[in-house]
Amino acid sequence: MTDMQCVVDVQAKLAECPRWDERTQTLYFVDIDAFILYAYNTKSKSLSQREFNEEIGCFSLIEGGGFIAAFRSGVYTFDEFSGDLKPYWLAQYDQTTTRFNDGRCDLKGRFLAGTMYSPKDAFKGALHQFSNGNEVMLDQSAWTSNGLAFSPDGSVMYYADTPNHVVYQFDYNLEAGTASNKRIFIEFPHGNGRPDGAAVDSEGNYWTALYQGQRVVKISPTGKILKEYPVPATYPTMVAFGGPTMSTLFVSTCRAAQTEEERHQFPKAGGIFMLETDATGQIEPRFAG
Repeated sequence: MTDMQCVVDVQAKLAECPRWDERTQTLYFVDIDAFILYAYNTKSKSLSQREFNEEIGCFSLIEGGGFIAAFRSGVYTFDEFSGDLKPYWLAQYDQTTTRFNDGRCDLKGRFLAGTMYSPKDAFKGALHQFSNGNEVMLDQSAWTSNGLAFSPDGSVMYYADTPNHVVYQFDYNLEAGTASNKRIFIEFPHGNGRPDGAAVDSEGNYWTALYQGQRVVKISPTGKILKEYPVPATYPTMVAFGGPTMSTLFVSTCRAAQTEEERHQFPKAGGIFMLETDATGQIEPRFAG
C-alpha cells in the first residue's frame, strides 16, 4: 500500500458522499455547502459538475438509470446527471434547523437517508427510509446522522451520531426493511476525531472517516480497531471503495472548517484522496424505486 494521494483537487467546502459507479468507472461526490454534485470519470480523468439551489446531502444511483438524492427540502429523483428534479418526498421538518446529510441504499434497493439538526440541543436527527413511494422513520435520536452502512449480508445496519462520537449497530431485517436491537458499536474519545461517513468491506469491517481526526479507521465487526490510515486533511468526511478491483479507498474531505494554519499544512484539503488497500469493497446497491 502507498500513502494517500489527492486524486481530485477541487478544494470543496464540504466534500461528502463519494459513490462509485462500477458500470462506468465514475466516482460521484457532493460539495454540500456549495450545492454541487460532481462526477469524476476515472478513465478519461474528466470532471463534471452540477449546481443546485440548496444543499445536497447524499444520493444513490437508480437501478434503471439516474439518481435519487436527499436535499434540505426533501428527496428528489432525476433521470440523468443534468435532468430535471422530480419530488419524491417533501420535507416535513423545519428546514431552518434541519437538512438531510448521510445516506445510501440497502441490499433490497431501499434508499435510507438521515438528517442533521443544526442547533444540536436536542436529538432531532432522524433516519428515514424510502421505498415504493413511501417514507418510514427508522430512528430519531441523533444530532447529526452519519456513518450509514450495512454488513455484507445486509443483516446489520451501522448508524453514527458524529457530534456525540458514537456509532451504533442495529439488527436489520432485510426482507421487511426494519431496524431493531440498537446498541453501541464503538465510541471514540473526545478530542481525537468524530466518526463521520463510512463503508463496510466484503469481510464486514467498518471503515470510518474521523472528522477532525486526520485519519480513517478500520474496525472489525466486533468493534475492534484493526488499523488507522492518516489523511492529509484535518477533516476527513466519508470513505467509499471503488476502482477496477474495488480495492481503492476514496476519502472525501472538508476545507471550510480548516484554519489558515491547517490550510498551509494541508493545501489539498477539500479534495478527494485515494489509497490502494488490501481490502475489497462492496458494490454499492442501487435504488429499486
